[in-house]
Amino acid sequence: MKREDFTLAHRLRVRWAEVDRQDVVFNGHYFLYFDVAIAEYWRAIGVPYPDGYVDAYGTDIFAVKALAEYHGSAAYDDWLDICCRAARIGRSSIQFILGVWKGAEHITSGQLIYVNADPKTRKSAPWPEAFKQAVLRYERTAPVLADAQGAVARH
Repeated sequence: MKREDFTLAHRLRVRWAEVDRQDVVFNGHYFLYFDVAIAEYWRAIGVPYPDGYVDAYGTDIFAVKALAEYHGSAAYDDWLDICCRAARIGRSSIQFILGVWKGAEHITSGQLIYVNADPKTRKSAPWPEAFKQAVLRYERTAPVLADAQGAVARH
């Protein structure tokens, strides 16, 4: 994973409440950092969530997978760059790859997968074409696009 693979980087400073007894960021807080990056990603592509998405398209996104791998640690008052990119867009799912850097040191890798669904039935629904196009316009490295049968195309 290389820092330059990411279009979005959000900088934040580690707060006192995020550090555990070992004087490092508690592992679960990295998922909060990932969530902050996802929120910034939606803003960056010009589709504010939830108003610009849920209200506009009538569907919502639900997390179905969250992974983190820790390669290093961060401490109170460290500056971190939380990076995020869309790696794959399926018929109704999207895979985000995330990375956390402390200066030049890559300290955490992550993956979040969301599914687009009807908020009442919770049944998956295809991504709106306008959303997919917003992602494709934004990303430096285009995500893999897969259709309902899993066929893959690069754009």
